[in-house]
Formats: sequence, C-alpha cells, structure tokens
Amino acid sequence: MKALLLLLLLLVAVWVNCEPGRGESPCVPSTWCSSVETALRCGVLKHCLKTNHTRQQQAADPVKVEVYVESLCPDCREFITLMLYPSSVLLQDIMDLTVIPYGNAQEKFDGQKYVFTCQHGEQECQGNMIQSCLLNMIQSKAFIIIFCMEAASDVIEAGKLCVELYAPQVSWEEVMSCVNGDLGNKLMHQNALKTKALQPPHTFVPWITINGVHTDDLQEKAMSSLVSLVCSMYTGPKPAVCG
Repeated sequence: MKALLLLLLLLVAVWVNCEPGRGESPCVPSTWCSSVETALRCGVLKHCLKTNHTRQQQAADPVKVEVYVESLCPDCREFITLMLYPSSVLLQDIMDLTVIPYGNAQEKFDGQKYVFTCQHGEQECQGNMIQSCLLNMIQSKAFIIIFCMEAASDVIEAGKLCVELYAPQVSWEEVMSCVNGDLGNKLMHQNALKTKALQPPHTFVPWITINGVHTDDLQEKAMSSLVSLVCSMYTGPKPAVCG
C-alpha cells in the first residue's frame, strides 16, 4: 500500500512539473530535447544525448574506399594482407570497402562469352574469378577469404581451404560452378567495365579511389596509412581507433 501511494505521489509530481504552461517547454516527446534545460527538467538528458549522437552517426556517410587489384600481383598481395584487411577490421563502422579483382587484365568477346588474359597468366585469371564469385555469393565473409588466399604461399590452392575455414556453409563446388559458368564470366566482365571506366585511367595496381576520387596524394596516403586517411576524411564522430 505504501509503495502504491509513493508511486501515485511521484506521478502527480511529474505531471505538475511537466504540465504545459509551467516552465519554458512542456514535457512531451516532441520538445524533450529542445534544450539542455528542458531535458534536465524532464529527466531525459541521457536519452537526448544518445539520440543526438545516433543522429550524428546516421548523418555521416562512411568513407568509400574502392581498391582495384589482381590476385597474383605482389604489390596487391602485400597491400591486402598488411594494410587493407587490418584497416577494414579497425574501421568497419566508418569505411565502406569495395574490392574489384581485375587489374591489368584484358578481355575479348568470342561471340559467346568473354575471354580474359591476365598479367600474371591463367592462374591469375582464375584467382580473379574465384574472388569475384565469392564477393557476389557471400559479401559479408568474402573479404576475409580473399585475405586468407592472398596471405597464403599459393593463392589459388588456398582458395578451397579458406572457404572451408571462413564460410563452411558454402561448398567449393558452388564456387567453381560460378567460376566456370556464365555468372563468373558476367561478373568478371562487370569488373572489366568498372576498371576501364576509371578516371584518371589506372596505370598500376593496387589502384585506390577514396569517395570515387583518385589522386597521387590519396594513393600515397592510403598505401602508407589507410586508417589515418579514412579517419581524417570521416565527418561523423570518430571511433576510438582514430584517437
């Protein structure tokens, strides 16, 4: 009974303090966060601070990083394993990463499908195709598999084991069906079109664009410290990794 009485008294006190016309702003959701004073008076300061922080985060778009690579390129392998993958883990909340496996390859349409010639031979074309199929099939886990492949001594041979390790729900037969079928051919052609459309045209790999822009300065900064670059370009509240 005493507890019920205390609860009723508390409700009356809140209603009186928040009644429209008493104070600068009524305690209704639409005006709760109109000022710090109102938030304090209505007892919702913590809620308002959290809401404001969420709005700031939602208002800030992630930094878009596109990396054009080829599977057997030594510089690409080094960048993916030592810089790109660790940075993608640290910056997953503020960086939107896209990897395009094609690089310096060439394509020719033979009347039925596209035939690809790669800088480092047929195995590189197969590696590019495997990675393109993975990116299409399992977007969320694809990049860790690509990292696993590129970190191995034999990129192509590691593909099956890396898929089994990080995406056991996907069979290697499914991946190779994509690689050897129409879908893989179309995916690689899309990568070719996207790579050929680069402005300025790429002259080496890895080729990096930040928010759709490539400059020598951005390329150099991305290669030397991608975390610092993305943190400096992100306009929202900085995560702890940005210092």
